[in-house]
Amino acid sequence: MMPLSDLDKSASDEAAKTNVRLRPRDAASLLLIDRSGKDVRILMGRRHMRHVFMPGKFVFPGGRTERADGRIAAIGELTPADERNLLKGMGTRPSIQRCRALALSAIRETYEEAGLFLGKRAPAATINYPDWAAFVERGILPDLSALRYFARATTPPGRTRRFDTRFFMAFRDAVADSLPEGTGPSLELEELCWLPFNEALKLDIPTITRAIIQEAQVVLEANPTLQPGHTVVQYAMKYGRFVREVF
Repeated sequence: MMPLSDLDKSASDEAAKTNVRLRPRDAASLLLIDRSGKDVRILMGRRHMRHVFMPGKFVFPGGRTERADGRIAAIGELTPADERNLLKGMGTRPSIQRCRALALSAIRETYEEAGLFLGKRAPAATINYPDWAAFVERGILPDLSALRYFARATTPPGRTRRFDTRFFMAFRDAVADSLPEGTGPSLELEELCWLPFNEALKLDIPTITRAIIQEAQVVLEANPTLQPGHTVVQYAMKYGRFVREVF
């Protein structure tokens, strides 16, 4: 596992700083796992160089959670274990709708950035949110039961952008459809690729992404079918140093 001192150094070196104390925004990211071949592979994509935040870095699909995400109908809901783990870390604003919003935003961002629809074919629900219109057009409802919550990381204080990111895993089998372009409509990720874990770790990736990949390896080794109920790891800055907690 990566030494926490590497995360401390990354926190000092990688991000612009501000004197304004910003509250971290809810965000979500999805590690898609392909187990169809000899090697287990994960989906990565390179952030466009025009981005101010981590340009050119390889990351998983993900982004900021929107309030409307929690109102979207799903064909399957979060497992009780994943729901409980999400609620544990919500502080003064815990709610089932917020849990759903986090998971659904991971699915939405995977479509927007990678062109992949996680869900199942079903009679389309009426959705008055443009971000979800493509799911309605294809008759796909998102499936939260396919997601497993396994990690969380919060951007350190004093940064110009702060996110409280929840990381989910799902198998590629959960993808019901994909865009023919091989990328998402946002064009935020380029060079989408499916790579074995050891090759993904050789990419130009943020330090916290490296740590999350290693955490995913640990989960999959102990729980290769991603049954609900595994532990969740959390990275956050406390007393000036990164702390890794397990709950």
